[in-house]
Amino acid sequence: MNSYLSKLSNSHQKNPIKRCSTLKELKIYHATMIKNYTHQDSFFITNFITACSSFRHIDYAIRVFAQMEDPNVVVYNAMIRGFIHCFSPIQALPFYLQMLKSRVVPTSFTFTSLVKACTQVSAFEFGETVHSQIWKSGFESQVFVQTALIDFYSNFGKVVESRKVFDEMPERDVVSWTTMISGHAQFGDLNSARRLFDEMPERNAVSWNTLIAGYARSGDVKTAALLFDQMPCKDLVSWTTMISCYSQNKQFKESLGVFEGMKIAGVTPDEVTMSIVISACAHLGALDLGKEIHFYVVQSRFEVDVYIGSALIDMYAKCGSIERSLVVFFKLKERNLFCWNSMIEGLAIHGYAKEALGLFSRMERDRIKPDGVTFVSVLSACTHAGLVKEGRLRFSSMAKDYLISPGIEHYGCMVDLLGRAGLLEDALDLIKSMRIEPNSVIWGALLGGCKIHGNLEIGEVAVQKLMVLEPDNSGYYVLLINMYAEANRWSEVAMIRMTMKERRVLKKNPGSSWIEMEGKVHEFVACDMSHPLFDEICLLLVELDGQLKLSGYVPNFGLI
Repeated sequence: MNSYLSKLSNSHQKNPIKRCSTLKELKIYHATMIKNYTHQDSFFITNFITACSSFRHIDYAIRVFAQMEDPNVVVYNAMIRGFIHCFSPIQALPFYLQMLKSRVVPTSFTFTSLVKACTQVSAFEFGETVHSQIWKSGFESQVFVQTALIDFYSNFGKVVESRKVFDEMPERDVVSWTTMISGHAQFGDLNSARRLFDEMPERNAVSWNTLIAGYARSGDVKTAALLFDQMPCKDLVSWTTMISCYSQNKQFKESLGVFEGMKIAGVTPDEVTMSIVISACAHLGALDLGKEIHFYVVQSRFEVDVYIGSALIDMYAKCGSIERSLVVFFKLKERNLFCWNSMIEGLAIHGYAKEALGLFSRMERDRIKPDGVTFVSVLSACTHAGLVKEGRLRFSSMAKDYLISPGIEHYGCMVDLLGRAGLLEDALDLIKSMRIEPNSVIWGALLGGCKIHGNLEIGEVAVQKLMVLEPDNSGYYVLLINMYAEANRWSEVAMIRMTMKERRVLKKNPGSSWIEMEGKVHEFVACDMSHPLFDEICLLLVELDGQLKLSGYVPNFGLI
């Protein structure tokens, strides 16, 4: 007996299970446990289950657990935590019921893990039952248990219930305060979130980051930036949250500015940060800057994984360097659906329709299951190349072979494809057969086809729908006016202009574009004369206009 106790004591101190890193080593250790008669010892089994879950071998942990004659609550807790760690939280619920049937009394650790499992599998009713059991068991004052309940109710949008749990807590720590702030922010109640934040007796970086992220989601960039500037200590998440905030709200130059500030502050970015920064370069069309960021990724020895890889593919494609995009794609060791989608879309927008469709076929051969985004790119490729037959086949295959219901984007691509090909009756029939309500994009695509082929009859149908959907959009009125003018139907032209005047339809806001030169991004807005090189740009445009006229070009100014 003394010898056994000595072995047990040594094992407790050294805990050799921590040195196991493979399933084979775990099995060897399990065999040793059986040989030494410790396979019924709760301490050893708990450590063994924890090790199995760390290496995602939860099935083996279940088999070992089943061999125990009388598992205690610590072992059960290890199994429930293991299911959550191995992304199988649904299995934790029947395990808890088995635990109750075995008359094993749960602890606060049991309930904390169990509430988390209910949150992850959206088991609201089960979670409510667990809440009542927490109350009956006397754990309603446990901070960790109550914090888990706050998060549980918040994730179901039950902010009133969540706040009730919070308000009834006799003691609160920084985690419980932050969880409640997050609940209000997720629900969009930033006033309540801010009041709680201001009342907090102490704050940490997570508290600040939670509130900043809430303002970012709501589009209040100004308040998010103000909070960010006030933070006493910024961590990686803080910087990444602010970079993401600007990107989410289409302020890409500011996003890159924060990234530069992050580097100056000496904070090392991670893969998530780099993906957002690369995406910002893509939206700006800043190829040179994107190359610099790519070089920084390589120099900093980041692994070009599926996240950074898909961002680089998208960035190079949107910046016009489809060759570099392809190089990144084929160099990736692993490709997920996002990588395939980014590459197919890149080829499609650059007019390489056959190559895009070829890559899609290769994707099918590699048994990568496409999604709705994939088919938007595939149908877009068919549209750009005028491949009507191919487009129809792919549109049919989407629902037939992959059980993907067509969305508004897919219908938009098909209407655009048929309209450009002059198959306007077919396009109108497709719209009438839609299972979802057609929006302005659908009718706009049909109107565009009518303009190309001069079909006033169907064009009038499209405009009537568009006048209801977007009564203040001047573009559709202008398009119809031009079509009437080309058909010499001047009375209709006058009538449409009168309608625009009566409805006070104004010309749409001017568009803007970016161009990168020598590492600097320049923004141009229609009718804007604020650019410092405005005069030189105008002189160059006059020169280009003269050269075009010498080549025989006749401009079409339209009517308005």
